[in-house]
Amino acid sequence: MNWPATLLNGRPQSRADLLFQLRTRSAHELWLVIVDASASTRRHHALSDAKGLLAQLFDDAYRQRARLTLLTASGSTPKWQVQGLKASSGLRIWLDALGAGGGTPLREALTQAQQWLVQRQKRFPAEQQRLLVVTDGRLKAVTGLAAMTCPGLLIDIERGPIRLGRAKELAGALAADYRHIDELIPL
Repeated sequence: MNWPATLLNGRPQSRADLLFQLRTRSAHELWLVIVDASASTRRHHALSDAKGLLAQLFDDAYRQRARLTLLTASGSTPKWQVQGLKASSGLRIWLDALGAGGGTPLREALTQAQQWLVQRQKRFPAEQQRLLVVTDGRLKAVTGLAAMTCPGLLIDIERGPIRLGRAKELAGALAADYRHIDELIPL
């Protein structure tokens, strides 16, 4: 309600006399970050380098006032860490405590994320959603995954002398852009 402009025209007699402020702010952004923290990501400092990249991402989200949703894929089931909250310094504590171990429930994480994004889009239709997947791509099969409903980026953290290269296939299945972490972090 724009009370000053309304009252400058005199006391409002009907709803038609009320003036409303136009919202000039752009829609909120939501960044959904899925981190593969399986045991294979410990090899060759892959997860520790990814943590550095994630710390920068959290700082960027804070500066841009984006909302974050974090989902980790490790152990036997994916785990939601944060859902749609503004970026804060508390994320640094979570990131420092992030460890790798267990299996790779990445397929389940991607399926849950897709369902969550669809529900979120219904609740907040103006929200701009973005997806970031950090993984070494060590899945048994990439087939059968649906493309995500928002723009995405998959960061491949696979390192070592033997690389399977499945992360690139996974990015294609998700209709996401692909980058290797070595392209993003100077050695």
